[in-house]
This record gives sequence, C-alpha cells and structure tokens, in this order.
Amino acid sequence: MKIRARRIVAGRAEGRALASAVPFSFVGGADPVTGTILDPTTGAADERLAGRVFVFPHGKGSTVGSYVIYGLAKRGVGPAGIVNASADGIVAVGAILAGIPMVDRIDTGGVRTGDPLILDGDRGTVEIPGVRATPVVSVILRNRGRILIVRRSQAVGSFRGHWSAISGHLEGREDPKSRAIQEVREETGLRGLAFRAAGSFVHARNDSTMYVVHPFLFDVASRRVRLDWENDEYRWVRPEELDRFKTVPRLNDVVATVLR
Repeated sequence: MKIRARRIVAGRAEGRALASAVPFSFVGGADPVTGTILDPTTGAADERLAGRVFVFPHGKGSTVGSYVIYGLAKRGVGPAGIVNASADGIVAVGAILAGIPMVDRIDTGGVRTGDPLILDGDRGTVEIPGVRATPVVSVILRNRGRILIVRRSQAVGSFRGHWSAISGHLEGREDPKSRAIQEVREETGLRGLAFRAAGSFVHARNDSTMYVVHPFLFDVASRRVRLDWENDEYRWVRPEELDRFKTVPRLNDVVATVLR
C-alpha cells in the first residue's frame, strides 16, 4: 500500500505509526520533556512519540506548539515523521524547525497505531508494508433528503450483516463513475440517476486490507428498490441517523465527503 502525498518537509522516516483520529495540540497534548501523549481523546494516551511516525488529521491550538515540536526533537523524544490529512501552520513550522519529515493530503483514517510506515518526504509518499490496497466505489443514493443504506447479506465476502451504501470493486483501469452506475443498476434496479458529486478518497481498513473508497452521490426519483443477492434489506434514512446502525467502516465519512 503506497499513498501519494504532498511534501511539507523533505527526508525519510521509518517507524511504527502512532495514530490519532482527532486533531492534536502539542501544547498540553504531549509532555514536552518525555514526548508522552497526554490527550486521552487521541486514543493513544501514554504512548511515546520518540521513533514513531505520528499520524493525525491536523494540528490545533496555540502557535507555541511549533516550539514544543522543536523542543521535543532537540531532546530526542519527538516523532520520527509526521503525516497529516491537512497540514496547518503550527505543525508545519514546527516540523520545518525540527527537520522532521512531513507530508499531508492523505486520508489518515485508515492508518492504525502499530502499523509499520515508510514516509518519503522527498517523493511525497507514505507506504504501509503488509497492507494491500483494494479500490472500491461507494454510491450514496439520495431521494428527498434521505439516503439509501443496504444490509449486506450472508453471501458476500466481507462485512456480512453490516449496513452499507451501494458498493463494488474496481477492476484494472475501470472508470470509477461507470462502475458506480453499474453497481446501482445491479443492486437496486434503479434507473434515471442524476449525478451530483464525487467525493475525496476515503481509506477504510479491514485487517490487512485497505479499501480505497471512491465516493459518489446520485439523486434518484424513486425509492422502489429491487435488491439482488448481495443485500437482504434496505432503508431510506436521514444522514444523521447512521449512528444508529452497525455500518461498514467509515460510512459516515463517505457520506460526509459527498454531501459537504
């Protein structure tokens, strides 16, 4: 699994990932002497930054955070590399001052703490050895403010019984939008799709497989669905109701990126 990124600070770093699903402030979020994570919302409290590739959406908080990053590096307890979804000035300046390799424009949601990572700031890539990339489409169908979710049957290969959008694997150089339309027709019988949006890639993890999700939004005129063998139930729900269902990983993020 190799992901293209934008270079912020050149250099190469290898190490185990330390991943936070939430934005991070180096002021108060990490011990400036030991590099220990203090913020419990990260899910990585008590982990140490030293020698790790720190992966989080973006920085937040005081501009003093830049100098905290620099201080951590000077004490030898800072991260070996930094990966962001969207770099902010605080973290970028700190990484530049400290000489910590850094990239951004990566969906960080699929990286897990403990993953081996190779960050190449010169080429602008992040590699996750042992994780296989599988490209898929995920189609959000909308009718009068509600979206379609389907429950995956026991006959499918993954996430049986989970609620999902209409989805399918991409083969070779297949056009994602064309595959999306084909999956909708096969799995729902719906026609007359009105294309509305294509969202940003979402990385959804399942053990050693990383699903590289191509999200699409179509409006449809009808709610009369004819399911095939892949799904055994469907519902039209408001996007804010998704938390009530046991869904495939990151379905909320897929919905958000096309409705944004």
